[in-house]
Amino acid sequence: AAVAAESSTGTWTTVWTDGLTSLDRYKGRCYEIEPVAGEEDQYIAYVAYPLDLFEEGSVTNMFTSIVGNVFGFKALKALRLEDLRIPPAYSKTFMGPPHGIQVERDKLNKYGRPLLGCTIKPKLGLSAKNYGRAVYECLRGGLDFTKDDENVNSQPFMRWRDRFVFVAEALFKSQAETGEIKGHYLNAT
Repeated sequence: AAVAAESSTGTWTTVWTDGLTSLDRYKGRCYEIEPVAGEEDQYIAYVAYPLDLFEEGSVTNMFTSIVGNVFGFKALKALRLEDLRIPPAYSKTFMGPPHGIQVERDKLNKYGRPLLGCTIKPKLGLSAKNYGRAVYECLRGGLDFTKDDENVNSQPFMRWRDRFVFVAEALFKSQAETGEIKGHYLNAT
């Protein structure tokens, strides 16, 4: 029950703003608790949340709400997410990519075989120039595309705009040398 509260409307104390809304409508609810077989003081808790707690179509908001600060909750010795079930009504709010694999194949002019790509590693720590160099080597070496890791954003060691410039240079250079259309998926989140 504490996990359900902590990851929804609960806080460590009562605050005056609690009276400004109907908190019951927004509370997470623990609807079942069962002991873990053969494990002392370990339980599986089943928690449900009202859909109104989540922004439509936002995976980030959903996961932040469910597994955000509750994992630092001092009342628990340990916590692990075992399963996540998303109601169809909420799943339908995720529009998915604006186009599918056929559009990607058309852009890359690659048909009749799997597309071959990779995520640039190390995912963090490269300068934009060295990141571009890695993209170039991968594309020149035969990959169809490269992509940013989800952790790559616009960190001080590699700003987004700088990465864009060096990746574009790598892309155009590898295309000129191989005679093939190449791609790179930049993380813009």
